[in-house]
Amino acid sequence: MAAILGGGLSGLATGYYLIKNNVMNNNNLKLYLFEATSSCGGWIKTIKTKDYTFEQGPRTIRPKGVTGLNTLNMIQDLGLSQHISPIRPDHPAAKNRLIYVNDALHVLPSSFKSVFKKNEPFSKPLIFALFNDIIKPQAQLKDDSIYNFVERRFGKEIADYAISPMICGICAGDAKEISVKFLMKTLFEWEQNHGGVLKGLMRSMFKSKNKENLQLPLSDLAKKAQEENWNVYTIKGGLETFPNTLFSYLKENDVSINMDTRVEEIKFIDTGAVFLKLKTGQLIKANHVYAGVPAYTLARLVYKQHPYLSTLLSEIPFVTVGIVNLYFRGDKSLLAPAFGFLVPPIENSPILGVVFDSCCLPDQNGTVLTVMMGGRWFQQKFGDDPSEANLLQVALQEIDRILHIKDEPASYNVNILEECIPQYVVGHYERVEKIRKYITDENLPMSLVGCSYDGVGINDVIYSAKTQVEEDLPDFKKNMDLNMTVDKP
Repeated sequence: MAAILGGGLSGLATGYYLIKNNVMNNNNLKLYLFEATSSCGGWIKTIKTKDYTFEQGPRTIRPKGVTGLNTLNMIQDLGLSQHISPIRPDHPAAKNRLIYVNDALHVLPSSFKSVFKKNEPFSKPLIFALFNDIIKPQAQLKDDSIYNFVERRFGKEIADYAISPMICGICAGDAKEISVKFLMKTLFEWEQNHGGVLKGLMRSMFKSKNKENLQLPLSDLAKKAQEENWNVYTIKGGLETFPNTLFSYLKENDVSINMDTRVEEIKFIDTGAVFLKLKTGQLIKANHVYAGVPAYTLARLVYKQHPYLSTLLSEIPFVTVGIVNLYFRGDKSLLAPAFGFLVPPIENSPILGVVFDSCCLPDQNGTVLTVMMGGRWFQQKFGDDPSEANLLQVALQEIDRILHIKDEPASYNVNILEECIPQYVVGHYERVEKIRKYITDENLPMSLVGCSYDGVGINDVIYSAKTQVEEDLPDFKKNMDLNMTVDKP
């Protein structure tokens, strides 16, 4: 028996790749999935009505790179191609991405020509940031915050007005804490190895081009995304359609899915197997476990036998995000055509940004927007036990102040996503390496998947599951007694 802990996107994707690689059939394996709640999909949740769609978590997916193309391959295989709604480069949501600085909204430069022009809030054309990189000395470091790196190489304004709000939008985090390797690993390596980003770029241009994408067979959907240069895409009817379809795929392939089933402890035994202790007291024996739960949850499950591993897992911080969805009835849009805006931390705002859903998502009647709140600063802004009414009030005040929308919403939804996004702070990748090394050295029959380790985005989570399953294939080929047994404690 193989067991998957967690029915979020990582757990569902792990099940998908185990099936696709014929791991279960070839090894006479039975696959079980345990989810502590009554629904699968993790933080991907959609509220759909005839007038509007509220996304309470992610709403769009990027099609770029090998991880993005891999997700498109999965989507086509699941039969969802006809439900895809892409945003192409000429769409306002692709061209207009805003930041709120000094009591005004500003469009971030999005074309090559724009870097030669002065664009507020930047005091100079962005091309001057490249000159800064040329003259700045090299800093020999093993890791650094993305803010420090960008400020050092390109200047404080780029760090404050471009990178800091982007980190808020991606992981609701503080760029002064997040590792540069989170988004700019290649640029950081260029600085470390060649003395600067431009120097590294010039040297890389004379090397053979990365053929990583060519090694991944592309579906028709992935090829179409490349040819049309999609910016992002979503799924008609709501993004929750994606994990729901994965859930159905697993059920159709005889995966035993156990909802409302909480695992309270993982007990490793000398024979190389593992017992999962359920909340009911039942012990489930498995030969391998895929842990798709957050790192802090896994830390509690392994603490009794492996306190050092538990400590390492607990050191991965998470943040809480407040989400306020708003719907305003009316034929005339209350928003300018754009993807939305982000607020740099230096503005000291209670909100991280606002997504203009009626511009980004299909089938919206009226004006729909989502306010993102808190993140790294949630407790500081809202205290230990904020009410949903308080978040709604703050969201409406900020919408009035920034967008001048004074109308009462016809409908709204408030959700507090507790400890929902891991923070890849400086030293994160070294910490994950230690965690995996400990698991290997102790010969624990457990693999790590999910957003806690290899990337927080949808594409990252799916690709991590694929990579982990493929790495485990040799182990599954060994002759093992894989029959499920149930014992009483």
